[in-house]
Amino acid sequence: MDQLINLADGFAVAFTPQNLLFLVIGAILGTAVGVLPGLGSAMAVALLLPVTFSLDPTGAFIMFASIYFGGLFGDSTAGILLNTPGNSSAIATTFEGHRMAKDGRAAKALGTSAIGAFIGGTIACVLVVFFAPYIVELAKVFGPAEYFALAVFAFVAISAVVADSIVRGLVALGLGFALALVGIDGMTGAERFTGGSPVFFDGISIIVVTVGLLAIGEVLHVAGHIRRAGGPGKLVAPSGSPLLSKREWRQALPAFLRGTAFGVPFGAIPVGGSEVPTFLAYGTEKRLARRRGDTDFGSRGAIQGVAAPEAAGNATAGSAMGALLGLGLPTSATAAMMIAAFQQYGMQPGPLLFERSGDLVWPLLASLFLGLIILLIINLPFAAVWAKLLLIPRHYLYAGITVVAMLGVYAIASRVVDLWLALAIGVIGFVMRRFSIPLAPVLIAAILGPMAETQMRRALAVSEGDPSIFVSSPLTVVLYALLAIIVTVSILQHARHAR
Repeated sequence: MDQLINLADGFAVAFTPQNLLFLVIGAILGTAVGVLPGLGSAMAVALLLPVTFSLDPTGAFIMFASIYFGGLFGDSTAGILLNTPGNSSAIATTFEGHRMAKDGRAAKALGTSAIGAFIGGTIACVLVVFFAPYIVELAKVFGPAEYFALAVFAFVAISAVVADSIVRGLVALGLGFALALVGIDGMTGAERFTGGSPVFFDGISIIVVTVGLLAIGEVLHVAGHIRRAGGPGKLVAPSGSPLLSKREWRQALPAFLRGTAFGVPFGAIPVGGSEVPTFLAYGTEKRLARRRGDTDFGSRGAIQGVAAPEAAGNATAGSAMGALLGLGLPTSATAAMMIAAFQQYGMQPGPLLFERSGDLVWPLLASLFLGLIILLIINLPFAAVWAKLLLIPRHYLYAGITVVAMLGVYAIASRVVDLWLALAIGVIGFVMRRFSIPLAPVLIAAILGPMAETQMRRALAVSEGDPSIFVSSPLTVVLYALLAIIVTVSILQHARHAR
């Protein structure tokens, strides 16, 4: 009951004309930055942090609430229309979303993405408000061995499910690990695979990897097809309404709910953000599509393949805000940027934040709900307008993507070497497309690889080198058992398809 009273007070603050204006401005700016390849939601918060310096704390955090979710909306928009997601959290949405766009259903894919983001984010925010103590307890259960088991589960499950060949999936996983190992060893301080060059001491940024593999690799792949075809191909004009029909609602609603169920618990634990739940949600929909005999999945693009990852990503973002406020625990890059915003005003998120700064926290939570509604109002009617990007001649469109993507890469650290790295990784992405090697395992290994290594070594340090610690808790045993079942089922399915 106290939560309802506090939330009502928060809505009273957020509903003032000035704060509603901040919400609208934040939604537009967050979406605009999120759309740009190479930037994304984390970069949106980072770039727009100076904008709030002159605002009072309440107004600043209300604006950040809409920037936070607006960047996620923009990430998916870029991925669906251009196959270049603004951030790694939108990669899973891109697989089926871009296929729908190429099939002339870009507006429908964008509408599904907007609705899924709204449903996932709203459910997560409701749970944060009413069940924050339980989310905190869930996060406390995980130790180093549990984090490592979860990472292994993500690595192998994604490689086995997303890839058409387990061998190709493992090859892609190895490439991702190779990229993740470059830099300074966090435990010992020793340099690894840097070639003695100081520019590699900080490792290879995930933005460089994502932009190179997806954006530059796609540009090279499309350029190769254009050259073989003798000129630029004619794009299919997007048509139809972004609103879902009754039949499409029946298809998408279970996927929305399944994706939300994946996303909510992952937001409370630091496993690299929303990449794991979005990929797991996508993999689940792919398995269900195979069971149904759905031929659209992987060819024309299936609406469930957009609905589930998008709901999972925003549900993760919503519950991540609960972990950030209640524990001071940043579970994603975007949440880490939000900590910087809190520290800008001399506050430290954690268990005492609700007591000491309740007049700020509850308007922030209320503005998360309002921000999602404003983003749905802004994005759903204009989905068809965003889809018109596909009518730009392909050679102009992909040249523009290359320029914007490279500007995004250069904005990370203003280093020319990052541009060359993005180009080299783009060539690798082009080769992988030619030989049907999946991209998702590379990205998931590059994102979660450092965390998995650190947690494994911490677990061994705690147990003084005893490997039995990795199966010493019921949670790790359950994760490994589920993984064994998934791999066995995947092997049987691949064998059946081969026959």
